[in-house]
Amino acid sequence: MYRPRIIPVLLLKDNGLVKSTKFKNYKYIGDPINAVRIFNELYADEIVFLDIEATKKGKLIDLQLVREIGEEANMPFGVGGGVKTLDDIQQLIQAGAEKVIICSEALQRPEFIEEASKAFGSSTISVCLDIGKAFFGGTKLFSHCGTKKYGISPLDFAKQMEGFGAGEIIIQSIEFDGMMNGYNYSDSISIAKSVSIPVTILGGAGNISDISKVHKEFIFNGYAAGSLFVYQGVHRGVLVNYPDKEILKALF
Repeated sequence: MYRPRIIPVLLLKDNGLVKSTKFKNYKYIGDPINAVRIFNELYADEIVFLDIEATKKGKLIDLQLVREIGEEANMPFGVGGGVKTLDDIQQLIQAGAEKVIICSEALQRPEFIEEASKAFGSSTISVCLDIGKAFFGGTKLFSHCGTKKYGISPLDFAKQMEGFGAGEIIIQSIEFDGMMNGYNYSDSISIAKSVSIPVTILGGAGNISDISKVHKEFIFNGYAAGSLFVYQGVHRGVLVNYPDKEILKALF
C-alpha cells in the first residue's frame, strides 16, 4: 500500500544545525552528521538540509558538508541553499545529493527551473515555496529567508513551476514554522490541488497526529517537519527522533 514520505528538514547555519520560529530566532541544536547517523538508525525515509544563510551571503551550501552527509546517509537526501546555476546543481549531485531544492532563484529567474529540469531530470529538481500572509489578506511568496516578497500568487507560481519541469513542490508556511501547532493545510491543499506533480507540506507539525489530520483532508506525497524530529516534550528538549515504522503503518 502507498505510504507518503515522512521527511525531517534540517536547517544549517555556519554548518551547524539550527531551529527557527517563523523564520526567526534561530537556536543551535547540534551537529548535522550526528543527526544523519541517528536518522540512519531510525530508518528515516528521506532527509533534507537547507542552508538558511547561503542565498543572503551569495554562496552555495557547503560542498564538503554535503559530501560528508552523502558518505554517512543511508537514505535519500536533498539539499538547498544558494543554488543559482547548473554548475551548482552538478556539484551538489556529484557531492552525493539526490535532490536539489531551489527557492530564491526560482522566483527571480523562473526559467532556471526549466533549464535545470532539462539538464538533470525533473526528479532531481524540487522547488520550495515559502508562503506567508499578505498585508491585505491571502498569501504571498517570499525568498531570502522570508525577507523578500513577490507579487505572484503561490498557486499560479506552482503551476508555472510544474510547466517548467519541476519534479516536486515543497510548500513551506512561514507563520507556522516552528510553532508545532499543526500544518497550514488549507493554503497548502489549495496549492497542491492546482498541480499534478508530487507535493510536500512543511511547517508547523508538532506531533504525528498533525500529519494524520492533514492526510485525512488531502494526500500529500510527503509530510516534512523540523521541530517534530528534533524536539521532545513540552519543554522542547533537543532529541533527534523519528516515528516507528509500526506507528506509520497504523496511520497510513
